[in-house]
Amino acid sequence: MIARQQNSDIAVTRAPTTASSHNRLAMAALLIGGAAIGGSPIFVRLSEVGPMATAFWRVALALIPLLAWSWFRGAPAGDRRPEKLSEYALLVLPGVFLAIDLAAWHYALTKTSVANATLLANLAPVFVTLASWLLFRARISTVFAIGLVTAVVGVITLKGGPMALGDGNLLGDGVAVVAAMFYAGYILAIGRLRSLFSTIRIMVWSTASAAICMLPIVLLSEPTLMPPTPFGWSMLFGLAFVSHAGGQVAITYALAYLPPAFSSLTLLLQPVVAAILAWILLSEPVGLMQAIGGAIVLVGILIARRG
Repeated sequence: MIARQQNSDIAVTRAPTTASSHNRLAMAALLIGGAAIGGSPIFVRLSEVGPMATAFWRVALALIPLLAWSWFRGAPAGDRRPEKLSEYALLVLPGVFLAIDLAAWHYALTKTSVANATLLANLAPVFVTLASWLLFRARISTVFAIGLVTAVVGVITLKGGPMALGDGNLLGDGVAVVAAMFYAGYILAIGRLRSLFSTIRIMVWSTASAAICMLPIVLLSEPTLMPPTPFGWSMLFGLAFVSHAGGQVAITYALAYLPPAFSSLTLLLQPVVAAILAWILLSEPVGLMQAIGGAIVLVGILIARRG
């Protein structure tokens, strides 16, 4: 009887420990994924094709490592194939959201300032939080709300302060907000799918559907699809393998263990990472406002983590 009680106590103790271990690993994966995606502006800036073609190759080439991983690793434990038409539609939906997000984001960059487009497109956590509350009745704690507001203030500071908001075109600003909305939809859709399918199955389906959606946009809007030099191809492969395949897989894994609202908030690290990489690789200086903004973003994330 005593032995049974001891075994029961051990089992109860191990469960929280395992959950805590998964949460720590998920947090690390989320930060790595955010950093990988944060480096995408460097690849885009150095790309030799237009913004829409760059977005297409980002998702199209990312299918190579995703399919290779799926083939070598095989079906993970607990994975299953979609059985109903509604499940196929759910697997395609994140890719549709992602394609519209990428198209809107790149279009916004041609119609408004980079500061405005970057700031507004990174407001996706606001829409994730609102949608989680409106659609799923998710509880939003006061501490999390404070962290969210703090992080958004940090992004505004990082991009030059509130005065920078008046320098852009209203059409471009509006399209950047649309991009943020669809990226929020992507995060929410991925979060829901993780309870049904494995990470790799979700990523293959969403990436393939995003590429299919992007191709007609490229063919209708830009004259060139292929980069002319090996350097151009290397930038596209880096964008696809590092930023999309690596970053999105890490984020998709993290969403199995962390709330979508917090996960999207942590992705506000992306503009911080982008600013640091631009300073190192492109000799774009990081001013005092950018440094302060980056610190505020980190503080906001730490506050939200406690909520």
